Amino acid sequence: MSTKDIIDTLAGIEPGSALDAIRAHRLQARENAHKSYLALFEPIDASDFSLAERFAVAAFVTGLHRESPVASFYREKLAATTDGAALAEAIQVEIERGRTSGPYGAFPAGPLSIENKAGLIYRVSAERKPELGARLVAAFEHAHLLVFRPRDAASADMKALLAASWSTTGIVTLSQLVAFLSFQLRIVSGLRTLAAASA
Repeated sequence: MSTKDIIDTLAGIEPGSALDAIRAHRLQARENAHKSYLALFEPIDASDFSLAERFAVAAFVTGLHRESPVASFYREKLAATTDGAALAEAIQVEIERGRTSGPYGAFPAGPLSIENKAGLIYRVSAERKPELGARLVAAFEHAHLLVFRPRDAASADMKALLAASWSTTGIVTLSQLVAFLSFQLRIVSGLRTLAAASA
């Protein structure tokens, strides 16, 4: 089990530093973020969503946000899993295909419709599907939806995951994992910006 705070590690925060002191002011938030990492990536039970799948999704999602210490971290974690090295190349190809900017999507008819914006509807390439397998194909497409088109999420998207052998528990954990990664990326980026400004 990881004892060192994962966000501190990714942000390069040293004990006793100015940023360490800033984070200490929000100790509960710091501890809860680390507990979330442990629950998602060092779970007691990974039967509904294997560790290799978790790190594959994490490598894909963080890779979509361009190169960063966070993306490198999850890429290394993936490589350390049983099937990780074989998946890495296929995932990198899909990252390049899936990179875009957002958010996109459509609001229900009304005053917010003026904010509607069309964008990439990502689907895994036919060439990569055999390498990734049905579960990861569905997971990547769903993760991309949550990152870039969250307002378009619908029951059909859940059905696609269920059809790819995802359990209800696995789907919930997948959604939690994508949300956590988005939070982690923002926090690490912000802390690194603070560190650069104070250097």
